[in-house]
Amino acid sequence: MTEIRGTTADGFEEIQEIFENNFAEHGDVGAGFTVYVDGQEVVNLTGGVSDANGTPYDENTLQLVFSSTKGATAMCAHLLVQRGELDLDAPVSSYWPDFAAHGKEAVPVSWLLSHQSGVIDTTAKLSLEDALHWPTVTAALADSVPHWEPGTQHGYHAITYGWLVGEVVRRVSGKSLGAFFADEFAEPLGLDFWVGLPDEHQERVAAAIPMGETIDGSGPAADGDSPGNLAEMLEAFLGPDNLAGKALTAPGGAFSDQQAWNDPRVRAAEIPGANGVTNAASLARLYAASVSEVDGFRSLSAETVDRAIVPQVEGPDSVLIFPIPFALGFMTHSDMSPFIGGRSFGHYGAGGSVGFADPDRRVAGGFVMNQMQVAIAGDMRTANLLAAVDRLTS
Repeated sequence: MTEIRGTTADGFEEIQEIFENNFAEHGDVGAGFTVYVDGQEVVNLTGGVSDANGTPYDENTLQLVFSSTKGATAMCAHLLVQRGELDLDAPVSSYWPDFAAHGKEAVPVSWLLSHQSGVIDTTAKLSLEDALHWPTVTAALADSVPHWEPGTQHGYHAITYGWLVGEVVRRVSGKSLGAFFADEFAEPLGLDFWVGLPDEHQERVAAAIPMGETIDGSGPAADGDSPGNLAEMLEAFLGPDNLAGKALTAPGGAFSDQQAWNDPRVRAAEIPGANGVTNAASLARLYAASVSEVDGFRSLSAETVDRAIVPQVEGPDSVLIFPIPFALGFMTHSDMSPFIGGRSFGHYGAGGSVGFADPDRRVAGGFVMNQMQVAIAGDMRTANLLAAVDRLTS
């Protein structure tokens, strides 16, 4: 039986049962789940192992959370809006002049947050080393031709989102996205959450276990036929010109090999659309502080959150195909992006991680794990956990 660690407040015992069942029936290897209500932690659980040696997956374990990072990046932009330093309706080029190239001069900042700019990839081919150098990537994005006329479609900017929004934050604040997040969110809240992981924390990270593989490398994909090259896999399924392949391996094909995400150099860089490193407790605490006070600190006002979570797009996504109602940097609750109903919002990450909040019930939570599964927005693990949170806080 998997060892479960942590605490649950009275009335939330069902969540621990579901969390434990995820190991028995839904393939979890190492995972964490935390829930806050009215700024108070009511669930904080970890369980399983972080590596093939049986190292406990516990409160000290960190995890790359892929696109769950996007919610943290969005909060940085919205904090600048709240302070009157950033106008979401202003052209990106008013903050970042070079971005105006190739017909992008009128693209408003809001289109970066809502995946409407069309800059899902760089026109230039880039190496992994290029992708780890912020000025190289942002210069390439500024000089890129959009994949559609901006504003006429929406499509998931899977990786470029972070550099696009992050460069605007850098131009306005004078700080890199990672530094701004650290100063304005992580430090005041005492979070174990980094966009650009310091070397001294690398050994705490549980490697992501690729879909189809097992923690000891004995899975069906461990014989050299691992689906490591995502570009080739998507081309085989969707054709050579598919937008999903471009978006998910951006910039310029640099992340075609999915094994790169376990490279310490990638975790150390700032890739604000995809390489946040954290744990469930910190992810939940971050979202909790956006909808309630947490130990006297609230990051975003109710008015700021209200504007941030209004859906900006509808209909099929040009990259993901599925209709996900993106707001300004967040996914909102829908059949394709389920949170806890009502006006709940958040962001899922590849493989299953999620951070979420409900501004009306002042509920927030976070789920992280090392075993990746095939899902765009959650799977049975998160579906069962979030459904329980919904029931218990209604």
